[in-house]
Amino acid sequence: MDAIRLNGVGYTYEDGAQALRDVNLQIRAGEKVALVGPNGAGKSTLLHIMSALHLPTEGKLELMEEEVTKRVAEKARLGVGFLFQDPDDQIFMPRVWDDVAFGPVNMKLPPEEVKRRVEEAMAQAGIAGYEERLPHHLSFGEKKRVAIAGILAMRPQVLLLDEPTANLDPQGRRDLVNVLMPLRDKTMVIATHDLSVALELTDRVIVLKRSVLYDGSFRGLVERPDILSDARLELPSVPRLMERWMARAGRTGPLPLTIDEALAMLEDRDR
Repeated sequence: MDAIRLNGVGYTYEDGAQALRDVNLQIRAGEKVALVGPNGAGKSTLLHIMSALHLPTEGKLELMEEEVTKRVAEKARLGVGFLFQDPDDQIFMPRVWDDVAFGPVNMKLPPEEVKRRVEEAMAQAGIAGYEERLPHHLSFGEKKRVAIAGILAMRPQVLLLDEPTANLDPQGRRDLVNVLMPLRDKTMVIATHDLSVALELTDRVIVLKRSVLYDGSFRGLVERPDILSDARLELPSVPRLMERWMARAGRTGPLPLTIDEALAMLEDRDR
């Protein structure tokens, strides 16, 4: 089943600026997808459309194989969890517990179910024990995890994450990756500039520059330097290093994308 389907989707803002044009995508339920591209490519706008926060000005959006119109958009949003780039746009309650519980409470769930969901979501997000903490005293990375816990407590079928690792230090980035990695039952679309995070968390990459430039595997993208250049993308450090090593060593073949693949190639050289 397709979790998200866009047919000929375009979006033009009221001032006449065109953010998206003729976007055609199908994302299967449970699929993990990276959405990459330069600044101004329309990534955030596309996520807002996928979440039914914006409706396309052209074309059609379907969520879980049902067309999203203005009449049903509010209901459609309940199946989607959206992580904003800045957690301060998402966290507003006086205690962490209240923030994580906000969604389930407004879903009018029984108190015992709210409690169960909040505890489970906080454990998943690595913030168990933060219940009484004040959100404005937390680090940026901790705020991100509170925002994620609030989303998980609502148990959406689809997760849309806008630059989830932006402005995080290396440990904060690793903490967030560790939170997202186990969520294999969720459909996940991650808009990011960080190809190393995309490579670690997703299996498919979509390159966007108002329209879709590329849709496929990371392996295929690595073999398209024209797309990388046009979208102003830089390969992660491991494949960049191995690309230079292979050129110097006169080696040919697929470029290693991960540390394990690089080690296997180097060990093979020593045999």
